[in-house]
Amino acid sequence: MNIASFFSDLWADVTTQVVAVPVTALWPLAAVVVCLVVPLLWHVTRHVVTIAHEAGHALVAALLGREVRGIRLHGDTSGLTTHAGSSKRVPLALVAFAGYPAPAVLGLGAAALLGAGYAYALLWIVVVVLVLVLVQIRNVYGYLVMVLAVGGFGWLAWSAPDAWRVGVAYGVAWLLLLGAVRAVVELSRSRRTPAGRGSDADALARVTRVAGAVWVGVFWLVTVACAGAGAWLMLGQVFGT
Repeated sequence: MNIASFFSDLWADVTTQVVAVPVTALWPLAAVVVCLVVPLLWHVTRHVVTIAHEAGHALVAALLGREVRGIRLHGDTSGLTTHAGSSKRVPLALVAFAGYPAPAVLGLGAAALLGAGYAYALLWIVVVVLVLVLVQIRNVYGYLVMVLAVGGFGWLAWSAPDAWRVGVAYGVAWLLLLGAVRAVVELSRSRRTPAGRGSDADALARVTRVAGAVWVGVFWLVTVACAGAGAWLMLGQVFGT
């Protein structure tokens, strides 16, 4: 296959609209719910939420003119994005705020694409985002996670059967939406211990002088709202409402 043919096929794939049937949205939802409640499965799939979380920090930092120095992913599914620049309160607050809403906002965008029928396009967008995050990774564990993610989603986007591609696209959207809500629940619990006092909510509290618990509440409202809107978009498309 030559380059021209590759890009022609890729464009045709990206622009193909898929009319979903109920099973293509509901079995991925069921699978994601199982992952959310089974600790071992959640430990694995939570990396997707962490990648989106750290990508949110990095994107907002870059948009605000800060120097993104790298992203680290850890075995306990936590992450860290380092950046440098102005010490002004507003940019620091915006970067700190971006993490927890990022998976929910990305999930809502994914749901909108699926609602419009662009399941294949969503998978290719995921691949592009993963590659962009990969070049910012600064630790071995994070690099291995990202290489596996890029390889897995790259194969799915290009070679997997169509039914699998559609199902995984819906699964990604559900995982981002529901995983974002669970991550906020975990944040609320972790802040009750001394080890959890270094969270984004506490960073926001230091910068804005608004209590960390208030920021946790804001994260909760944003993620739940995105989850509700995303579910409406996907299920409405499936059932024709």
